[in-house]
Amino acid sequence: MRILYLDCGMGAAGDMLMAALLELCPDREAVLEELNHLGIPDAEFRAEKSEKCGISGTHMRVLIHGEEEAGEENPLDTHGQFDDLFHEHKHSHGAYDHGHEEHGHGENGHGEHSHNHEHPGEHSYAHHHAGMNEIREWIGHFHVSEKVKKDALAVYRLIAEAESRVHGKTVEDIHFHEVGTLDAVADVTGVCFLMERLGIEKTFASAVHVGSGQVRCAHGILPVPAPATACLLEGIPIYGGCIRGELCTPTGAALLKYFVGQFGIMPPMATEKIGYGMGKKDFPAANCVRAFIGNLRNQESENLAEADSIVELRCNLDDMTGEEIGFACEILFKEGALDVYTVGIGMKKSRPGILLVCLCRSADICRIEECIFRHTTTLGIRRVWCERSVLSRSFEGIETPWGTVRKKLSHYPGQEEVLREKLEYEDLAAIAEKTGVSIAQIRKRIGI
Repeated sequence: MRILYLDCGMGAAGDMLMAALLELCPDREAVLEELNHLGIPDAEFRAEKSEKCGISGTHMRVLIHGEEEAGEENPLDTHGQFDDLFHEHKHSHGAYDHGHEEHGHGENGHGEHSHNHEHPGEHSYAHHHAGMNEIREWIGHFHVSEKVKKDALAVYRLIAEAESRVHGKTVEDIHFHEVGTLDAVADVTGVCFLMERLGIEKTFASAVHVGSGQVRCAHGILPVPAPATACLLEGIPIYGGCIRGELCTPTGAALLKYFVGQFGIMPPMATEKIGYGMGKKDFPAANCVRAFIGNLRNQESENLAEADSIVELRCNLDDMTGEEIGFACEILFKEGALDVYTVGIGMKKSRPGILLVCLCRSADICRIEECIFRHTTTLGIRRVWCERSVLSRSFEGIETPWGTVRKKLSHYPGQEEVLREKLEYEDLAAIAEKTGVSIAQIRKRIGI
């Protein structure tokens, strides 16, 4: 299986992701030429050499009418109808100046300029606000495959849904400002085009560094990640750090959410090539997205369990009864925990205690943690991100004198050979309770 792994230790932005993917292409110049013939009106893709902390990589720029949007030294543009949370990321981004990605001045390419605010001496596309209908029309005219069009529209749909939650408006009422200009659309389309070009079958990514501090927008000063970006990153493992500024842009978050199937540590893979997509600013840490392309290890034998990522939630308890802890475990299972168990431990001042461990998926963290706080006495929960290998599982029914009993079958993904099989305990217990026959006798009678 051909896979991609994205190292997002310095966040992610559309231009950085596009640059990293371009570096993975064996025929970079030819692919860059293809990008410049996607049919995006007046857009020019430029791949420039860049170096961060001694590492060489590529910085991508998109020029519209031969110009790149103004940098962060310019004042706020407050002409926008919504002036949404994406509006001023170019003025406040701590790690990179979003460049063309979020903040170019674009036009719709069809002679219409909705919500324009023209000023003498400026291009008529300087303050264009595009909605989903316009984005859909633009992308529909690009010279790309139907899959790329579908992917690009899906990414924008994610952004629109996040904005609608932030602003309390419907998706169709949302008008993008900076992420709705042609250069931003070029970023999204470029990434979708390169993903198809590289033939990626599955994408993995690290936890996403979002930065820290605050970001200024037209509504005021907001915490990092900004609300719309935070919406996009729900269910994705993220973390802050000592770097002040916004490291993950809305477009970067939407692209990760759409393409990445699993977040966590790098899976076992035979790496073919590594690409470095550089941000604009310099920091003590190399400001880049790093992309690895290759194949899953041991794929030739096909005896590879499916990779999976889960979260281990832990807390220490020393002031609850056994019944209370047992009840909490039952509730956690009902809330979707993959597994819950307890271990006897010795705590400070020689007090005996219980270590409660709960396994869950990253998307369920908030709900499971709320349940732990509600039903236990803990004041804090520790999170441990875990990678695991799992066999595929399926069920089949077995007819018995007492009715149908389910049997769980385990095997390698894509293979029919059964490695192990087991009768479902709940079915056996129900029969035993009804008939008075022991579970061991029932299992013996069935012959498994």
